[in-house]
Amino acid sequence: MPNVSGIAASAGIAIARAFILEHPDYSVEKRSITDVDAEIAKLEAALEKSEAELQAIKARTLQELGEKKAEIFESHLLILNDPELIDPVKSKISDEKVNAEFALEETAATFIQMFENMKSAYLQERAADMRDVTKRVLGHLLGLQVVNPAEISEEVIVLAEDLTPSDTAQLNRKYVLGFATNIGGRTSHSAIMARSLEIPAVVGTKEVLTQAKNGDLIIVDGLDGHVLINPEDSVVEEYKSKQAAYAAQVAEWRKLRDEPTVTVDGVHVELAANIGTPNDVAGVLENGGEGVGLYRTEFLYMGRDKLPSEDVQYNAYKTVLEKMEGKPVVVRTLDIGGDKELPYLDLPKEMNPFLGFRAVRLCLDRQDIFRTQLRALLRASVHGNLRIMFPMIATLGEFREAKAILLEEKEKLVAEGTQVSDSIQLGIMVEIPSTAVLADQFAKEVDFFSIGTNDLIQYTMAADRMNERVSYLYQPYNPSILRLIKMVIDAAHREGRWVGMCGEMAGDATAIPLLLGLGLDEFSMSATSILPARSQLTKLSQADMKELAAKALDMQTAEQVVELVQSIEQ
Repeated sequence: MPNVSGIAASAGIAIARAFILEHPDYSVEKRSITDVDAEIAKLEAALEKSEAELQAIKARTLQELGEKKAEIFESHLLILNDPELIDPVKSKISDEKVNAEFALEETAATFIQMFENMKSAYLQERAADMRDVTKRVLGHLLGLQVVNPAEISEEVIVLAEDLTPSDTAQLNRKYVLGFATNIGGRTSHSAIMARSLEIPAVVGTKEVLTQAKNGDLIIVDGLDGHVLINPEDSVVEEYKSKQAAYAAQVAEWRKLRDEPTVTVDGVHVELAANIGTPNDVAGVLENGGEGVGLYRTEFLYMGRDKLPSEDVQYNAYKTVLEKMEGKPVVVRTLDIGGDKELPYLDLPKEMNPFLGFRAVRLCLDRQDIFRTQLRALLRASVHGNLRIMFPMIATLGEFREAKAILLEEKEKLVAEGTQVSDSIQLGIMVEIPSTAVLADQFAKEVDFFSIGTNDLIQYTMAADRMNERVSYLYQPYNPSILRLIKMVIDAAHREGRWVGMCGEMAGDATAIPLLLGLGLDEFSMSATSILPARSQLTKLSQADMKELAAKALDMQTAEQVVELVQSIEQ
C-alpha cells in the first residue's frame, strides 16, 4: 500500500476511486504558412471560443464561490484580450509567416519567463495565469479533446500534476470528493479554491501520479497530508472512523458559532477574522467571527490597471461595515510592497523590497494615493464600527504624520458637510522590532496595537520566510518572539489600550495557550480557524496559561516551548 506524503492544503478525509486528470499534449511544431489572413482568422476563432468558455466558468464560479474567486477568471479574460499579448502574436504570424499555435506559444513563453523571474509572488502567480490561458487557446488551435472536470459524473478523487484555477473551479462538489497533486503549496490557487469548496486536498506530493492509476482506491487525508493508494480493508475502515470523527468535530464546532469566547475562568477574548474583500464577510459571520481584525485593502488595488477611485473604495468599506452590523472592523491602510506589487505604479526595483519602500512609507510619499483612501474610509465610518490601522510603522514620527494627514482629511470632509464618525479608533501594526521595543511610548498615542507576526518573526530572526534555506529560523515559539509580544501587550495594558494579533500565529493551536497567558485581547485569523480556536480557548484557564507563558519566556529554544505546551492537557 503506497503512502504518499504532501502538504495538507484543505482539511478533511475523502475516500473514492482515482480519476487521473491528464492534460493533452500541447506540443507545437513550427510550420510555414502562405495564407496569413486564414491563420489570423484561426487564431481569432480560438480566442472567441476560449472567451466563451472563460465567461461560462466565471459565471459558475461567481454563483458557487463568490466574487473573489471569480476574479481569477476576470484576470484570465484580461490576458485573453490584452493587445500586448495578442498583437505580437498576429505580427509574428504575418511577419514570419508561421502557424498561429507556434506564434502564440513563442510569444506567451516570453511573458511567462518574465513573470517567473520577478521576485513578487503576485507577479509569479500571473505566470501561472498566462500559462493556463495559453493552454486553453492552444487546445482550440490544435483541435485537442480536453477533459472537462465539470463532466465528472461519479464519486472520485481527482489526481493531477497540478490543477489550474479553471480545473478547480469546474470541480463538481457532488462527485469530486477530494484531490491530490504532484506540485503546489498551501497558497497556490488550487489549494485556496479547495478550501473554499471544502474539498479535502493534499498538494505537493511529487509522486502521486507515478504511484497511482485510474480506478485505484484512494484515501486523501487533508488533515495530516497523506495520500494512501489501494489501502487494505482494515485501513479503509480506520479512515472511515477518522472521517466520521472529523465530521462530528466540525458539527460540534458549529454549535459554538453564536457563543462568546470565554475561558474556564471567565475571561472573554475576541475572535475576529482576516479578510481581503467584502465577499469574505459571509465566511466571517458563518464561522461566528466577533469582528474583522484585519481587512487587507491592497486587494482593492490589485488585479486592475489603475488605482481604485475614492467611490470604489468607499463602496467596498461601506459594504463590509454594514454587513458586520456594528461589530468592529479593523481596516489596514494600503500595504503594497514586499511580495505585493502594483505594476501600474511603476515603482523602482529594490534589492530587498521587504525592507524597502512599502506600506506606510509609500503612502507618506505618495499622499495622493493615501489621502484618497483615507477620505473613502472616513466617509464610510458612519456605516459601522470602523477602526483604522497603519502598517509597517517604525517610528513615532511616521505614526504622527499619518495621523495628521487623516485629521486633515477629516476636517475637509466635515467642512464639505460630509458626516464622519467621531469614534474611529486609530492603531498601528506592530511588525517591526523597533516598534515592539518602544511600545510603551507608542501606547501613549495609539488606541490599539495589532501584532503582525508574519513580518515580526522574519524581521526579528533576520530570516526571509519565503526562503526555504532559512525557513527553519521562522520560529513563532522562539522565546525572543514571545518576549517581544509580552512587551507590547504589557505596554498597551498599562495605558488602557487593547492588543490584537492578525498574523498566522493567532490561529495556531500551539500558540493560542501562550497568547492567552500573555494577555492578548483579540485573536484574528482565517475565518475557518475561528470555531476550532473558540473550542480550544473555552477549555483553557487564563490563570493557568499565565503560568505556562511565564515558563515559556524563561526557556532557551522554540523546541522547548513546543514541548511545554504539548505537556498540558487541552
